Amino acid sequence: MNGDNTREKTESTLNFIERACQEKGMRMTDQRRIIARVIAESTDHPDVEELHRRATAIDPRISIATVYRTVKLFEEAGILQRHEFGDGRARYEPISEEHHDHLIDLNTGEVIEFTSEEIEELQRRIAEKLGYKLVDHRLELYGVKLKDGEK
Repeated sequence: MNGDNTREKTESTLNFIERACQEKGMRMTDQRRIIARVIAESTDHPDVEELHRRATAIDPRISIATVYRTVKLFEEAGILQRHEFGDGRARYEPISEEHHDHLIDLNTGEVIEFTSEEIEELQRRIAEKLGYKLVDHRLELYGVKLKDGEK
């Protein structure tokens, strides 16, 4: 992704967060704006401690308690999605209109986002076969990187 696309995605996500906060009647303080910007700029799935580290690089007066409260508010308002990737930390990403799944590297903790129409279709067929209409799902795959020549 080039710099212009990254900047556009960040601004779009930030606008979504701020608009959603306004619609929910949340007051957007300067500290919440900074936290919202840090979330919008994140290309990974940071936990609260990492969000705090990034936010205090911008404004050292932001407390960890403020980040926890803000993340909880954003999550309750449907702005952030919480993930538990098996590493004992809650990690976050903005709610996205574009569905994606996750592959978690168990050695590095890296979270790789991906989409697969084949998987989506298979999940729909399985739900229908069992007598259900699929309305939502979450798929998380856990793995370790293959060594050269390994299958």
